[in-house]
Amino acid sequence: MKLAILSCSPNAYSTRRLKEAALQRNQEVDVLNTLRFAIDLDRGSPDLYYRQKHLKLYDAVLPRIGASITYYGTAVVRQFQEMDVFCANTAHGITNSRDKLRSLQILSRHHVGIPRTTFVRDRKDVLPAIERVGGAPVVIKLIEGTQGIGVLLAESVKTAEGIVELLQSQKQNVLIQKFVAESKGRDIRAFVVGDRVVAAMRRVAQGQEFRSNVHRGGIAEPVELSEEYRETAVRCTQILGLQVAGVDMLEGKDGPQVMEVNSSPGLEGIETATGLDVAGAVIEYIAAQVDFPEIDVRQRLTVSKGYGVSEIYVPDGSKFVGQKIIETGLAESDVNVLTLYRGAKVIPNPRADRLLEAGDKLLCFGKLEAMRSMIPARTRRRRRPDVQELDASAHDTPQG
Repeated sequence: MKLAILSCSPNAYSTRRLKEAALQRNQEVDVLNTLRFAIDLDRGSPDLYYRQKHLKLYDAVLPRIGASITYYGTAVVRQFQEMDVFCANTAHGITNSRDKLRSLQILSRHHVGIPRTTFVRDRKDVLPAIERVGGAPVVIKLIEGTQGIGVLLAESVKTAEGIVELLQSQKQNVLIQKFVAESKGRDIRAFVVGDRVVAAMRRVAQGQEFRSNVHRGGIAEPVELSEEYRETAVRCTQILGLQVAGVDMLEGKDGPQVMEVNSSPGLEGIETATGLDVAGAVIEYIAAQVDFPEIDVRQRLTVSKGYGVSEIYVPDGSKFVGQKIIETGLAESDVNVLTLYRGAKVIPNPRADRLLEAGDKLLCFGKLEAMRSMIPARTRRRRRPDVQELDASAHDTPQG
């Protein structure tokens, strides 16, 4: 495998460890400065130049895109994708994760546990927003802050209002977030590679500092995650379109509360805390994908005319609740269930005899018309077309 690591910091710990891990596994690897690329576009022939020279062919790319160069960095990654080079994280996934508001909007829609969050622009909306998240204390975050920068704790409503007004006056977009008191000063970082958590640590803030980031002086210790936390971390990574990510979670009284998904997670803290070869796990995953790539069926919507992929939601009160998948009539309507999403669980290729529960979501492939026929009229008007409700009350038997 010929691997390119995109990084503006070749001497940083993470970049050095990834290169070292690749060389140890007899892989050819180059570290390329993300800002030294030139993107050439022509009809049918996307191309890249590096340091004024035509770029040689690579089998895979591992992006390490800093927050300050997100736009240009994702443009370079996107160009590699257009050239059919495997990218460990896609431009779309990096963009999703880099904007805190965007990522929380996506995770919220997929029923992932997150701290109650609000985003406002008008000064008059600040106080009602603070009340809606539960009142002071609240956490105020810059939408594009990293490593704990731009994260503030406001102990009172008056302080929170002043901070938000000040940041908004400086043209900064901010989030107001519920303070999860039971997790004060500590969080979980799960390092996800593909469909598994390869390492996890708990970060604990020191002194009066409430931010637990290692860059803020936090102490890291290894932690064995429960199945719920592991599944949540993997699911968040997949939802945002990433394959290598660090998922930061608070230990809330109702389970994991996802704060952020980092598309360029650092390796030093987690390798030091756990003693695990995280860099090696990343390289081995990329090599496996180059040898046997996965196909994202969501990108293959035009395989046959009239067929496609859709997410079908099973609402509370549907007659399908308590039925087995085989009893829903989906198969007879030429609709195949690829994945069942249930809470934090992701169940690929679910058995035909699995019982459906309220709140389940099915990723299906089949006749689009058949899937559309299962949506009640009022739901068609209310919901986005790619998230449909499976409601037996509207059609006792799905029609083809």
